[in-house]
Amino acid sequence: MARKRDPQPSERQRRERKQRVLAQRTPSVVRSIADAIVVKDQSVYFLSAPDGNVPLRQGHGFGLYYHDCRFLDGYELKLEGKPASVLASSASEGYQAVFQLSNPDLSGELRPLIPKEDLGIQWLRLASGADCALHDRLSVSNFGPLTHAFSLSLTFRANFEDVFEVRGLMPEVQGEILEPVWQDGALLLGYAGADGLYRYLTIHFAPAPSYYEGTTAVFRLSLAPEEMTEIQVSLLLSEAGAPRPLTPKPRVPPDFSRIHDRLGESAAAWYQQHANLRSDSLLLDRIMAQSLRDLHMLGSKLEHEGYLSAGVPWYTTLFGRDSLIASLEALAYNPDIAEQTLRLLAKHQGRRVDDWRDEQPGKILHELRVGELARLKEIPYDPYYGSIDSTPLFLILLGKHAAWTGSLALFEALRENVERALSWIADYGERIVEGWLAYQCASAKGLLNQGWKDSGLAIVNADGSVATPPIALVEVQGYVYLAKTLIADLFRRSGDPGRAARLIGEAEALRKRFNQAFWSEALGSYVLALQEGLKPAAVIASNAGQALWTGIADPEKAARVAQRLLAKDMYSGWGIRTLSSEERRFNPIGYHLGSVWPHDNALIAAGFKRYGLDQAAYRVFEGLFEAATHFEHYRMPELFTGYPSTPFGEPVRYPVACHPQAWAAGSIPFLVQTLLGLVPEAFERRLRIVRPRLPDFTEFIEIHRLRVGDSRLDLRFERAGERVRVRTLKHDGPLQIRVEH
Repeated sequence: MARKRDPQPSERQRRERKQRVLAQRTPSVVRSIADAIVVKDQSVYFLSAPDGNVPLRQGHGFGLYYHDCRFLDGYELKLEGKPASVLASSASEGYQAVFQLSNPDLSGELRPLIPKEDLGIQWLRLASGADCALHDRLSVSNFGPLTHAFSLSLTFRANFEDVFEVRGLMPEVQGEILEPVWQDGALLLGYAGADGLYRYLTIHFAPAPSYYEGTTAVFRLSLAPEEMTEIQVSLLLSEAGAPRPLTPKPRVPPDFSRIHDRLGESAAAWYQQHANLRSDSLLLDRIMAQSLRDLHMLGSKLEHEGYLSAGVPWYTTLFGRDSLIASLEALAYNPDIAEQTLRLLAKHQGRRVDDWRDEQPGKILHELRVGELARLKEIPYDPYYGSIDSTPLFLILLGKHAAWTGSLALFEALRENVERALSWIADYGERIVEGWLAYQCASAKGLLNQGWKDSGLAIVNADGSVATPPIALVEVQGYVYLAKTLIADLFRRSGDPGRAARLIGEAEALRKRFNQAFWSEALGSYVLALQEGLKPAAVIASNAGQALWTGIADPEKAARVAQRLLAKDMYSGWGIRTLSSEERRFNPIGYHLGSVWPHDNALIAAGFKRYGLDQAAYRVFEGLFEAATHFEHYRMPELFTGYPSTPFGEPVRYPVACHPQAWAAGSIPFLVQTLLGLVPEAFERRLRIVRPRLPDFTEFIEIHRLRVGDSRLDLRFERAGERVRVRTLKHDGPLQIRVEH
């Protein structure tokens, strides 16, 4: 017998949730996942509590996810019906986690007490995208002096919710949960989706359970002193267009060690393709290593192209803006990520006018979803194009990629896409508000705000009111300026100087208009945005700093922006807040209204460096670096709260922030590139190193396997009095290295 997941919500509840989760871009309404232990490999990812369990109660974000569906939302281990005690847990290497558990005092009606901590359980967990599975190995040991007999149970719950449903959206249509089936010691959990797709979770055990009750597998164990036994659990995910019988239990269980080795070898090969950093600072090395591990963990594939998923668990899919910025942050370490991302996004470039999906010809997508709600067209995400900045960022990444590789091959391959992107900027984006690239949502279920601050309340006025669309954001005008200057250079190099000259002319005209229209003398900064009627949203926000990264700012204005962003109301001690604490709508735990975003700070610091404001750039690095030392495994989360550093001595976590998150993982590597002053000019076979600076706590930094054009090199930056000396340790290929102090 099949059953519905939950009681049907009222129409009013549906409308309220949709407004909150979709249009207002609420990341989630579930309880905190700040302490989640996360494993991921390709499209399979799993979040658990620190004890390895997924609570059987509702209202949390833990569980096993695949293709925008949470297949498993409950998974609890118990000893004689009691929870085990967690001693330690770790998941620094993205595809695996390990938990060390012990027993509480255990006693039953007919058996003697097992004293606490006589039993030890090591729970090793692997996410394996190759076979769409999660593999667990429980190693149970008896450390006591007596033989112990006891039960170990594993209970499962599968509601097969769409990720938007997990986040709080109440769907109008939902499928049916199939009755659990046991066969040959294996458990099949299934869901007949309203979209016509059947989703299955098949759970295999080795050895088979002693017995089962409902969806609980029970193992009766008896261990002599110093004896150890193992239980292997494999959770296999699958989708089908029609019902299918239970897959028979394999006679030979999967080779756990072989899966572990394969995942490790794959990760090692990935790291070998990237530049890596070594220094005399153990903390810096660990933070950089974790950043690269997180980028590897977030790697996914679609249509044979690799890309960086935006973040676990809410945004584990292809995002225009997020995937582009994360690829840009990683360019110095591996430009191949950028190339594959650009090719993939080009395949999905907008082709027509479709208000439901906010699509227009030439526009780069915002988000691509493949779950039940997207397939049912209940949400417009298959894909959705409601992003004002993905298109100029697409052009920026293409130009920056060419600067590192010294090749026009990708530009030529995507030339038609480039032309269509430029046409979209001119024919659609810049027609809404008198020549500024602006947005106004056309979709009934689209995003109200379509810049990187895309929550519904993010763009505000000084009186606390929400800005009125159409909205032209300050940083987006800078993106257009930078995109046109970079693409103009590629047109020039490809033999089209006329096209290049027109783009440069357009960029220069935009720069002049921008510095007049967006500057506020009263604020001492650029305004956040222009809104309906060209009325400025005159608040101090971090967006102005990203404009500096693009080079659109006048130099004297750039210096004043830097000074303003590093004032006490904007700089928390850990980083630059999204909104000034003096603004009426400031909220230190607001998603975009006072929190601190690492990627935002990294781009701002690069802007400071661009204008020669090196000390300002270093201050941003210093705050974020110290913040990273306080997070588990030194993993930088999507964002953290904007509380000042003094009361607590450590950054306050944002409860439902993604971790890992792609552009957050790329922030420290990008900041290091900024501090060291790496400026590629691969077409000229040259690497400029502009005003290199070492962190105050290091004497040297080495970068190995750096790729500039066809050259590979190892560089050492070392302190020499008040300056930084750059030495070439290894040099393969024709490349001039020019250090500019």
